[in-house]
Amino acid sequence: MSTPKSVLDRMAKIQRMERGTICPMQGGRFFNHQSWKKGRNVVRYVPAADVPALRKSIQGYKQFLALANKYVDLIVQLTRAELKKNLNRNQNGQKIRN
Repeated sequence: MSTPKSVLDRMAKIQRMERGTICPMQGGRFFNHQSWKKGRNVVRYVPAADVPALRKSIQGYKQFLALANKYVDLIVQLTRAELKKNLNRNQNGQKIRN
């Protein structure tokens, strides 16, 4: 089972990230790297030799987003459990600690 700290630790280990997608261009020498910045589609041309590193960076970004979502899910679970615990205490006539 993951803990919030373990998820944050895994997020911190991701050292390379890049947003966007990669598409091959005609001729095969360059690839089209597309991403969004400030509401606009930004395109840059990447040499084929640089594509493996770029793909790894894009995968790092996707992994980071997945871990961020997992972190949120864990914190929501903890929050709900705490609220339920406090609600149960309140219903039993005990004071809720702040």
